[in-house]
Amino acid sequence: MKVWKRVKIKNDNKKINIVANALTNYIFKYGPITSIINKYKIDSNDINELNSYTSNRIAGLLLLYIAHDKKRINDIVNKYNRENISNIIPEIEGYIDK
Repeated sequence: MKVWKRVKIKNDNKKINIVANALTNYIFKYGPITSIINKYKIDSNDINELNSYTSNRIAGLLLLYIAHDKKRINDIVNKYNRENISNIIPEIEGYIDK
């Protein structure tokens, strides 16, 4: 069984936490998560816990990406690649300067 260790970034100039929080908010904003929160009247503490968990996971993936740790990224992809999501359509929001 593989054991994953928590890591902390040595160079804080990367601002992983800012990017992870922004990505979490981007992923959850105006999507089905908002509808689920409203439908089931999910407590704000639970929402914060979910956001924190998601941000931590995203930060971990970002650290692996920055470290060029393709082996661990590949392990994660192999472990969590499930057939239950189909028709993935990339969606990107951004600002365009003209």
